[in-house]
Amino acid sequence: MQTINWYPGHMTKARRSLEEDLKLIDVVVEIVDARAPLACRNPDFEELFRSKLRVMLLNKSDLAPQSSNKAWARYFSAAGISVMEYVSVNSSARKNAVAFIEKAGEPVLKKYREKGVSKTLRAMVVGVPNVGKSTFINKLAGVVRAKTGDKPGVTRGKQWVRISPYLELMDTPGLLWGKLDDQQLAKHLAYIGSIRDDIMNVEEIAGLLLCDLDSICPDDLRARYKKLPSAESLPAPEAMLEGVAKSRGFILSGGVCDTERAARIVLDEFRAGRIAKVCFESPSVPEAENA
Repeated sequence: MQTINWYPGHMTKARRSLEEDLKLIDVVVEIVDARAPLACRNPDFEELFRSKLRVMLLNKSDLAPQSSNKAWARYFSAAGISVMEYVSVNSSARKNAVAFIEKAGEPVLKKYREKGVSKTLRAMVVGVPNVGKSTFINKLAGVVRAKTGDKPGVTRGKQWVRISPYLELMDTPGLLWGKLDDQQLAKHLAYIGSIRDDIMNVEEIAGLLLCDLDSICPDDLRARYKKLPSAESLPAPEAMLEGVAKSRGFILSGGVCDTERAARIVLDEFRAGRIAKVCFESPSVPEAENA
C-alpha cells in the first residue's frame, strides 16, 4: 500500500488560526465519523483544547453499528469528554444538539450570570476534513450558512454562525493529522473521504476497503456485489475489484474489467452507507489505549 501522508500548506495555516481564535471560544465541539472515531481524532487537538470545555459528536452514527457507537461513547466519556450520537437527517437532531452544547457551556454561563452579565455562548466546531462540520452547522442554523461539499477542504476560513440569541458557532477548516505515521488509521481516513481521492491510488484504496469489509460483513458485501470471489478464498484486492466490475457490468473492450470505475463506485457507495453499517475501530485496541 502506498504511504498516505498529506499535510498541505493550508493545514498549517488552519492550525495557527485555531490557536489564535481559542481565546474567543467557550466550548469546543469535536465532530468525528462514527465509522472511524480514532482515525478522526487529530492528536494536535489534545494540546490545543486542553483548557477548554469539550464535547464530541459521533456523526453519521446511523452508518455504524449501535454496539460500536455505545462502546466509543463510553470510552470518550471515561476520558472526560461528553459524547452524543448524531444523525443530521433525524427530526430531533437540531434540538438535541443545541441542548447538548448549551449544557456543556452552562458552567461558563453561570459564572457570567453571577456577575450580572448575559453572555452568548461561543462554540468552535472542529474535526478532520469531510466529517460533516459545515453540514452540522447548517442544520443547527436552519439555513445554509457554511459551505458544504462531498470532498475534503471545502471550508477554507472561519465563519461565525448565530444559532440562537444564546449560541454562536464558529466553523473552521478541517485539520488533518500532521503526520500520518499509523497507516492503518490513514487507510480509515481514506475510506471515509477525509483524504482527497485525487492524491491517492483509488483502485488500491477501494481494493483494500473491499478486503476489510469482506472480513467485517461478507454477507452484506456479497448482497451488494453478487459476483465477488468466494470469501473462503481470501481474495486479493485486485480480484475483489474485478468482482465489483463484473457485478456492475463495467467491462471494457476485449473483456477487460474497468477496475477504476469499479473503485470509484465502491468508495461512493460505502461513504453513502449503501453497503453495510460498519466501524473499523474498537476502543479496546492498543491504539485506543495509547491515544
